[in-house]
Formats: sequence, structure tokens, C-alpha cells
Amino acid sequence: MPTYQSRVRGCLLGGALGDSLGYAVEFDSLEAIRERYGKGGLTSFEQLDGGSHFSDDTQMTLYTVDGLVEALEWANEGVAADETACLWLAYLRWLATQGEQVPPSAPVPLPRWIDSHEILRHRRAPGKACISGLAGGHMGTVARPVNPDSKGCGTVMRSAPFGLIPHISRETIYKLSADGAALTHGHPSARQSAGAFSLIIHEITRGLDVQSAATAALDYVSARPDAASELLERLAAALKLVQNGAKPAPEELSVALGEGWVAEEALAIGTYAVLATAEARDPEEHFRNAIAIAVNHRGDSDSTASIAGNILGTLYGEEALPASWLRELEGTEIIRGMADRLIAVTSG
Repeated sequence: MPTYQSRVRGCLLGGALGDSLGYAVEFDSLEAIRERYGKGGLTSFEQLDGGSHFSDDTQMTLYTVDGLVEALEWANEGVAADETACLWLAYLRWLATQGEQVPPSAPVPLPRWIDSHEILRHRRAPGKACISGLAGGHMGTVARPVNPDSKGCGTVMRSAPFGLIPHISRETIYKLSADGAALTHGHPSARQSAGAFSLIIHEITRGLDVQSAATAALDYVSARPDAASELLERLAAALKLVQNGAKPAPEELSVALGEGWVAEEALAIGTYAVLATAEARDPEEHFRNAIAIAVNHRGDSDSTASIAGNILGTLYGEEALPASWLRELEGTEIIRGMADRLIAVTSG
């Protein structure tokens, strides 16, 4: 069993690896991917000419970590803090890194360590709802939603860190994650997909396998009176494919689970990719195989692959990640630095 510290680092680094590989083909059709990289598609960093970059998925995941770290720093000093407000301030600082003006009606966040890194100031195709939800100047909530019709995957792709916080209940994790999603996306499926993903990460840190963790998350959301039907259908479909032993070709994956541009589809594809490759000989092979499925389809390849990478990094820990891929990954010192800050405030 990997240590908690290894799971945290593995989750953040694994997500960044999947994000970086997927970002190279994010807006490409499956035909274009195969034309460029061969029949098997893009399966390794070695195929990239000049490397790749992580996208807004990793940027926002790291800023999620920072918002949680700030709230936990206050808590460790005996001062109550509004966790969602801390997340909002963190995301406002991310908004500024994207060249956007922080609205005058919003508070001015104080700079923190994460803000000092130039590599995070590159604009990497940020989601429109993430930008507009923060640029409006007021803090979105479930009761006062921003972008009420938006259920883009910009919520789920940044929500793994909630599941890494130890010693709190699944109810608290779900609420923190769903409230954090509501800062930019008002649609119930966007919030609930984020909450379900955080619960999958949480259950894995408790020692469950991925199948059991995903089933537990599905059961939890299903029991809610406001459960979003599209999330239940997509996640259940991913689990059913695996249970039936079905392995759709990349051309068919989008038909079965969607393209990943919206939250429930991204979660379903990322989870399916992990479960469908569980017969691998060892953790590193499992990671490579799952990321290959999550990247090579006609949808939002970076988000689906980052979700798969978060899950497997949490499951196996940092040691299971391909060393050759880590050498190609940009910003590893920042990713490890944020992981270590989360570890410090949660485990001393």
C-alpha cells in the first residue's frame, strides 16, 4: 500500500502527466491523431516533438490545492475559515494568471507561493465557463449560481484534491467539492460530477480498489434527492462496460460514454479507461495503458486523461509513474511543491 504522501504526489503528478499528453491532441479528431502518430495513436511522450505542456486542468488543480491549503493553515492555527471563499480567492488569482482582469467588485487576494511561478502564467485553453464564472465579480454558490446552464468538465478536472484530505467524512468531501464547482458552473451535473470524482479519490485513499470506489461514489450520488440523471447514466454506463467485459474501439467510445466536454462524460471516460486496463502486468503498464485510452478519442483528451492520471496516481502512488514521462513533464518542482504543502497541513 502506498503511503499517504506518495498518493498525494502520485495524484497530482499523474494527473499532470495525463493532462500533458492529452493536451497535445485536445482539439484533434481521432483521424487526425492517427494520421500524426500512427494507428495506435498518441501513447507516449517519446512521440511528441519537443515535448508537451500541461493545460488549465493542471493549473486549476494546483490552485484548488492552494485554496484548500490556505483554509487548512487557518484551521491549524485555530481560526475558522470559509473553505469555499479560500477556493474562490485562489481561483481569482488563477484568473489573473490568464491575463484576465479581476473584477473590481471582487476582493483582492493576497499573493501566495504558487503565484510566483511564471510557468503557471501561460494561457492554456482555459474553459469559457471557468473564466466567465470568475470574471463576474461575485462568488457563485448553489443558491446563487453563476453559469446556471453550464456543465463543462472544468469542474471535475480540478477536483481530485478534495479527495486527498484525510480524516473528514465523505459528506464533507462531497460538499466541499460541489461548492467549489459552483464557483464557476451552476448546472447540477457539473457540481455532482466534481463531488463524485472527489469521492472516488477519497475512497481509494481509504484502501478501496477503483471499481469499488466508483461504485461507492455512484451509490452516494444516487441516494441524493437532487441526483443528476445524466451523471448517474454515464457513470453507470462506464461501470457496466467493464462488468460486461466490453472494450469498445476508440471510434465507439464516444458513442458509449460521450466526448468528455461536459463533466459527467469526462468522469465516465477517465474512470472507464482505468477500469478497462486493470489486467496490466504492473502499475506502470496500467498507467500507460489507461492514459492511452483516455487520450485517443475524438473528445476532450486532456481532461479525460488527467482524470485517469489522478485516479491511478492515487491508487499506486508516485513510484508507479513512468520515470521517462516524469522527465518530460514541465513544472514538476511546482507540482511537488504544492503536494508537499498539502501533506504538511494535513499530516504534519
